[in-house]
Amino acid sequence: MAITTEPAAPTTDPPQQPPAPATPAAPAKESSAAPAKKSPDVAAKDGWQLNSPLVLTMVLLLVVLAQGPVRQALSAPVMQSWMTVFVAVVVQALPFLVLGVLLSAAIAVFVPATWFTRALPNNPVLAVPVAGMAGAILPGCECASVPVAGALVRRGVTPAAAIAFLLSAPAINPIVLTATAVAFPRNPEMVLARFAGSLLVACAMGWLWQRIGRTDWLRLPAHEPHEGETKGAAFWGSVRHDVMQAGGFLVLGAMSAATLKAVAPASWLRTAADNPVVAILALSILAVLLSICSEADAFVAASLTQFSLTAKLAFLVVGPMIDLKLFAMQAGTFGRGFALRFAPATFVLAIAGAVVTGAVLL
Repeated sequence: MAITTEPAAPTTDPPQQPPAPATPAAPAKESSAAPAKKSPDVAAKDGWQLNSPLVLTMVLLLVVLAQGPVRQALSAPVMQSWMTVFVAVVVQALPFLVLGVLLSAAIAVFVPATWFTRALPNNPVLAVPVAGMAGAILPGCECASVPVAGALVRRGVTPAAAIAFLLSAPAINPIVLTATAVAFPRNPEMVLARFAGSLLVACAMGWLWQRIGRTDWLRLPAHEPHEGETKGAAFWGSVRHDVMQAGGFLVLGAMSAATLKAVAPASWLRTAADNPVVAILALSILAVLLSICSEADAFVAASLTQFSLTAKLAFLVVGPMIDLKLFAMQAGTFGRGFALRFAPATFVLAIAGAVVTGAVLL
């Protein structure tokens, strides 16, 4: 039996791919490589920065180095008179300013705006004097009254009532009236005159807006000034803001009053003071320019001894209602169109109200 063998089938293996060339390894970083460049922000942090503490330190250092000439300049009679008036105004006014800021911040943060809506009558004519009288029980400077008035309008209070509160609260609240009594111990009638004149002007402006005001002149605020913060953070934030702003204007007002008292020729002051119309206009314009907080303006007015009580009353009525900082705050809160119409009318009515009140009570 023959055995036959068949050849095995050839196996065809797939062709092998050539090996991929090895990727050259990245060269190792040398320890002596140059350091990476810093961003401008990081570089600025490492360098010198001109900030408030540095400026204050430099000023104090210059004062210490130049204490001889500074002492000699302060020893002059004019500078001694200037320093006396400046320190007297600041020391007398500062406690009332701080107390007013604390109370106004507490009211702005912890008293809900709906409380004002419920407290006002539905009749818009009656709501104006009620809102004006509410300023007598709610302490606060003019810086705090603007956001509160904005909150009132946003919560549905009529603009006429909000305007009456805006003008009366900084002028007739207990802190301001107490400061006025302390500043004018020999003229207690100034307290009543300031209360009556300021309330009269506030109600007159509220009724005037109700008569001729238009809604398109008023831009409603969009949100609360401290929305999203805790009450404690909002309170201390409001205190810090108002103390820095009002304190700065107090210092500026005290410096201006001291300069006017010490530098201005006595003949000029007598000429302006002897003419009743010029005296009232001069102190009204001065109130607008100085922009002093209402808790401190009585002490500045009392230092202007050459002027009559009616002229000083015009200073006290005009200042809390319209000045440079109030114009800026009102334009930012209610719109520029509102401020441009509101400021001139308030200025004219405030002078007229002070003159009428002064003629009756002073």
